[in-house]
Amino acid sequence: MPKSTKVTFQNKEGITLSARLEMPIHQIPFAYAIFAHCFTCSKNLGAVRHISQALTKNGIAVLRFDFTGLGDSEGDFADTNFSSNVGDLIAAAQFLEQEYEAPTLLVGHSLGGAAVIFASAELDSVKAVATIGAPANPEHVSHLLAEGSEDLASKGIAKVNIGGRPFTVKKQFIDDIKSQKMEAVLPDLRKSLLIMHSPQDRTVFIENARKLYQMAHHPKSFISLDGADHLLTNKADSLYIGEAVASWAKRYLDVIVNKPLKTSEQVAVSLFNEDIFTTQVVAGKHRLVADEPESIGGNDFGASPYELVSAGLGACTAMTMQMYARRKKWDVEEVIVHINHGKRHAEDCKNCEDPKSKLDHFDRTIEIKGDLDETQRQRLLEIANKCPVHRTLESEIRVETELKDA
Repeated sequence: MPKSTKVTFQNKEGITLSARLEMPIHQIPFAYAIFAHCFTCSKNLGAVRHISQALTKNGIAVLRFDFTGLGDSEGDFADTNFSSNVGDLIAAAQFLEQEYEAPTLLVGHSLGGAAVIFASAELDSVKAVATIGAPANPEHVSHLLAEGSEDLASKGIAKVNIGGRPFTVKKQFIDDIKSQKMEAVLPDLRKSLLIMHSPQDRTVFIENARKLYQMAHHPKSFISLDGADHLLTNKADSLYIGEAVASWAKRYLDVIVNKPLKTSEQVAVSLFNEDIFTTQVVAGKHRLVADEPESIGGNDFGASPYELVSAGLGACTAMTMQMYARRKKWDVEEVIVHINHGKRHAEDCKNCEDPKSKLDHFDRTIEIKGDLDETQRQRLLEIANKCPVHRTLESEIRVETELKDA
């Protein structure tokens, strides 16, 4: 599947919510997480995207979605409240469980941080919760609605400006956040908790982090986001948060770590039966992944075996040409080698109907950038054909195999 996919799901009211599921690029995810954005924000906020990218880089799949009435989700924001946000989170978790895998990590920013604490209390699959700039109680956001307090009291509805954008809010929202008390949930929550907060946060003051930490049961951790603002407008802050959450979460989630592959030989590969084609490769001190494309059942996490062979030929060609050019002190800025591998019949094919009569062909095209005359270019072409891997591929090759005791 694509590494970033737009998906939708419905909450308990039947409203369609818009989301994006981001998967790790080079591995099957060891955990699924849900990200809850800040009050009146959306899943596309820069900080949300950057934190999600850092998590996926560390092997965690992330579902980031828009709460009802925000971003690309359906519904009317005026009809929502904190309880509905928690309900949307639970619906997101149910969607993941049905379509992929139940989430084990919840991450929430600002009011979304409070929401993930409440939602995690109702989700048995969740083992770890991380909050970023979260208030100690949902009621904290009421100060953002102060300009509409008179209309809310007299009319039960008001238009307010939040973050430069107009929103309609109903009295039921105020009543709901007043009724939701963190003291009723957090002290009894038996989930691993990470609290992240900036001492310079002028929207949700650092005192909130202290209150959350004091209410929480162990295991609990705190990380200071020194210098960050509430909306995490500095990309470096959000990337740091993603890396920190991923590193912390691995201690509390079920991370399957394969035994490191070791060998006294030049190269070793390891393939577990559940990985199908995804193969771990050790070459000297270096590690890489081999795989097959999704079209034939692989995960496409790495180059295919024949692509690796082609890469070896290409690398050897470029190295050999550059070594010769340096020795001759020729002006060769760059050598680019393009290679395609395939099978086709020899020109003097005697039994072309037999598929086994096809030969392996490596079609190689070379670009040489530099101030060279035609004689020099032709000489370098001759040198390309003398690269050791080229010679190996065109020579008689024997592969001797033996079984090693387990």
